[in-house]
Amino acid sequence: MKKTKTNEKKVVVGVSGGVDSSVTLHLLKEKGYDPVGVFMKFWGENNHCCGSEAERRARKVCSSLRVPFYVVDVRESFKKRVVDYFLESYKEGETPNPCIACNKEIKFNFLFEKLKALDGCYVATGHYGRINKGKIFEAVDEVKDQTYFLWSLEGRSLKRIILPLGELEKSHVRKIAKELGLVTASTEESQEVCFVENNLKDFLEEYIDLIPGKIESVNGVEMGTHFGLPAYTIGQRKGIGLSGGPFYVLKKDAERNVLVVTDKKDDLLEKVVYFEKENFFEDLKYPMDLEAKIRYNARREKGALVSKGVFEFKKPQESVTPGQSIVFYHKDQLVGGGIIK
Repeated sequence: MKKTKTNEKKVVVGVSGGVDSSVTLHLLKEKGYDPVGVFMKFWGENNHCCGSEAERRARKVCSSLRVPFYVVDVRESFKKRVVDYFLESYKEGETPNPCIACNKEIKFNFLFEKLKALDGCYVATGHYGRINKGKIFEAVDEVKDQTYFLWSLEGRSLKRIILPLGELEKSHVRKIAKELGLVTASTEESQEVCFVENNLKDFLEEYIDLIPGKIESVNGVEMGTHFGLPAYTIGQRKGIGLSGGPFYVLKKDAERNVLVVTDKKDDLLEKVVYFEKENFFEDLKYPMDLEAKIRYNARREKGALVSKGVFEFKKPQESVTPGQSIVFYHKDQLVGGGIIK
């Protein structure tokens, strides 16, 4: 059977019904590419990022820009690979970041599948980041930079990924959408976990048995009762339910079902971070001076990769949280990342 020739101009684009993916389509057309919009159904119909209203906007944008539009139902895979992972992680006393799992397991995975089916050459998304010669760099817009969420991608796939928004400020992206008259020009930013429709506690209660247990001080003194470990996160101050204080969540002891709190904020500081399930785009040597951050909206801080799965910051970091990602940079280049243990 004769193999179909790859169309070097065809780009499969993940569209969400938001302004970023909409402008991504336009920019690719301007550069002479032949983009195809792919909308993924992740969760329920009322979901703000992949529900029926988001699909309507995405379809309308593709029609306005004269771009082919496809809908891919990935709900079964999304439930298994993202939501179940999210829930299991919470059961184990961690605070997971589902966006990172979604990018690797769902978004890029299914975009590449569609790419193969359409005999295309590239995949593109509205992420704020830059890819050059198979390496990922931070976006020009430092506030919107999303490279933190891309550390788990396969290195060999990077040469076939395009991120058109990496050189633009978000304000410029909005301006382009308005000038084009796109329905997504003033779409609000998506800030929360996409599949949590109300609040996290209600969502967890629907899928997990929240078992009450003791709240203890760092010295083991019983101080009260928590309503289920998954509903708390490291460093949390509000909503613990203790008088006096302020108190901060220091540890979630899943084995004993005990929430450990402290009234000393300095107790939350740690210099050494242990991590697993790492993925690096560069060859490593130990020790290796790098910068890292332990949450998306944190600043990069200097330190050293001292051995496999161990990073030591020069300055103590607050609220190092198991389940979150530690992501590594050399200047503005994304080097890799891992899951905090």
